Amino acid sequence: MRKGIIDRFEGEYAVIEFDGKTEDILKSELPAEIKTGDSLIFEDDKVIIDTEDTASRKDEIVNLMDELFED
Repeated sequence: MRKGIIDRFEGEYAVIEFDGKTEDILKSELPAEIKTGDSLIFEDDKVIIDTEDTASRKDEIVNLMDELFED
């Protein structure tokens, strides 16, 4: 099992970060509903969106931004 995070899209590829390194993977090989920032789990021949980790990471980012921009 590998876990990755979608960094960005370039044409028909998704650029995914795995442990600090990026790989380009065809979007057609990934779930159709993916978006930037989603956490993915790659296991066997399946790729699933880790919705729990995605939500947790987004909450953490919002909290950090709130702390940074406090009045």
